[in-house]
Amino acid sequence: MTELRRRMLEDMQLRGLAKTTQQNYVDCVKTLAKHYNRRPDQLSEEDIRNFFLYLIKEKHLAENTIRIYVYGIKFFFERTLKRQWPVLNLIRAQKRKRLPVVLSTEEVRKLLSLVKIPKNRVCLTTIYSCGLRLSEATHLKVKRMVIDVRNGKGGTDRYVPLPRRTLDVLRKYWLQCRTESWLFPSKTNDGHTTNSSIQWCFKVILHQSGITKHASVHTLRHSYATHLLESGIDIRVIQGILGHKNPKSTVIYTHLTQKIVKKLHNTVDDLMSDL
Repeated sequence: MTELRRRMLEDMQLRGLAKTTQQNYVDCVKTLAKHYNRRPDQLSEEDIRNFFLYLIKEKHLAENTIRIYVYGIKFFFERTLKRQWPVLNLIRAQKRKRLPVVLSTEEVRKLLSLVKIPKNRVCLTTIYSCGLRLSEATHLKVKRMVIDVRNGKGGTDRYVPLPRRTLDVLRKYWLQCRTESWLFPSKTNDGHTTNSSIQWCFKVILHQSGITKHASVHTLRHSYATHLLESGIDIRVIQGILGHKNPKSTVIYTHLTQKIVKKLHNTVDDLMSDL
């Protein structure tokens, strides 16, 4: 490990950044250095400007990917090298407000019914029925029969309601597998199952189901929140369950449910009936 990388990693640790964020930032700086075949501390402000023009105009990277490059490279130059270059504040990735994909309850049941491997089926079921992120589900440990999310996104902890039906599923699964530490262990080592294995499983069953929506494992979390909202659960309660710090992250689900739209139309029609 080079002295520059060690210093940057220490700076990110002091900043309290998650390990995945640290790795992403390091990869961005490595790509920058590889692009010029030079050490990153030897690059000029004009080099940085031309690199981002290359990413945008030639590589056509998605705005989220550009944003990671901006954050990672800006952290390296401003925090580690102490260089306050104006170009680093000039670069902005365009933010597009996209509504997440949501599955109906029937589509969720169809997908889960296609999973043959018990560990994967129970993991995906838990993700949906508790509104978990994928990394939160794969890192669950055997403790009490409650969902106690530790070190979630942003380093926050939270408790998640555990439906009785999910509790029954988890109990049956545990009696079959007798896991000792991780609820969903890896086949190859003493660790937990990987995110990629669950993602691969979901991709397979999505293809088998014939559902044409551009769904992912995270879609189960979006669907959970939307279905709660449709059932009349207060949006502030949903915000707490999902672990959203900003209520704006939860409000987006009000745009996703046909039941709410229909109820809105009916309410407006009633209000307009005597006018």
